[in-house]
Amino acid sequence: MPAGLKILSRRALNRALLERQHLLQRRRASALEEIEHLVGMQAQIPNSPYVGLWSRLDGFEPRQLGDLLTERRAVRLGLMRNTVHLVSARDCLRLRPLVQPLFERSFATSSIGRNLAGLEIQEVVAAATELLAKEPLTMGNLGRLLQKRWPDRDAVSLGYVIRYLVPAVQVPPRGVWGRSGQAKLATAEQWLGRTVARKPSVDALVRRYLAAFGPATPADASSWSGIGGMRAVFERLRPTLRTYADEAGHELFDMPDAPLPDPDTTAPLRFLPEFDNITLAHDDRTRVIAFEHRYVISSGTYLLDGYVAGTWRIKRERDHGLLSIQPFKRLGRVDRDEIASQGERLLQFVSGPNDKNDVEFTTPGFAKQAAR
Repeated sequence: MPAGLKILSRRALNRALLERQHLLQRRRASALEEIEHLVGMQAQIPNSPYVGLWSRLDGFEPRQLGDLLTERRAVRLGLMRNTVHLVSARDCLRLRPLVQPLFERSFATSSIGRNLAGLEIQEVVAAATELLAKEPLTMGNLGRLLQKRWPDRDAVSLGYVIRYLVPAVQVPPRGVWGRSGQAKLATAEQWLGRTVARKPSVDALVRRYLAAFGPATPADASSWSGIGGMRAVFERLRPTLRTYADEAGHELFDMPDAPLPDPDTTAPLRFLPEFDNITLAHDDRTRVIAFEHRYVISSGTYLLDGYVAGTWRIKRERDHGLLSIQPFKRLGRVDRDEIASQGERLLQFVSGPNDKNDVEFTTPGFAKQAAR
């Protein structure tokens, strides 16, 4: 690490992350603008991005995102870390080529690839693409159709070829608020009527990552994206970036005009959906979640004083919604009342204002405590 770098405390990194994620103060912007600012949102749980946008945008309504999907201005597809993300249409076309090598490596080492050893895979890709051009299909149905041509091969493996080797989007109504549907696929180029970028820029991706998640290390960017070789990219960009150090002595890179709020800035309570990228975007995630709690992100989480302090889930029965809160430690009255109050707002957003909604707390080592 070069001498003389300004050291940023963990709390300073926390506040910088919250500011750039619009979790210190909700932003007045469109859903599309926010999705692009965040460089996509984790979306393997179809409704997760709606909660993530509700926590970040002032006045967000579900129809805003639903319209983006049905109008083909946003799509859901495999992207960062080989997981389903919600991105704008143009980001789909310029980002997927950057992570395609990750998908190809994953295919080559997976049971899917082994099951199809000996086939001309490009023939399978061409056949799958031709079938999807006729109509969107689930991977199961696609695999069964492909099996008619390759009857000695596993149908599931044949269907998954499209998931790994072709940019394919999950089409609506999948992911549209208040609707349901199987995960039917279409190729991104056919669905959007445009071709993927031929010369995508990893440099531009890193700058966008730093604007939304920095300051950060090359290892952080690689952990977030699944793209290797980030050290060389950061070194190439070094003349245009600012550098700091964290308390462990790691060199951090940042955009020169990116905000660094006062570490003592008050951080409001915020609810996050399952797998929110704020908890996945760094190799060292302790700027927002303690090491011992790193596996809870498959549940909804909430931030208290800027840090993940517990989990939440909603249980629904007819016209009744129950928000169950699982804190990591016993809460004081002020924090519990604030969580209950904001939890009711979350319930109204998810379940509707006319439903009967309740909040309950389950504390490890203690009996369930009613919120009110």
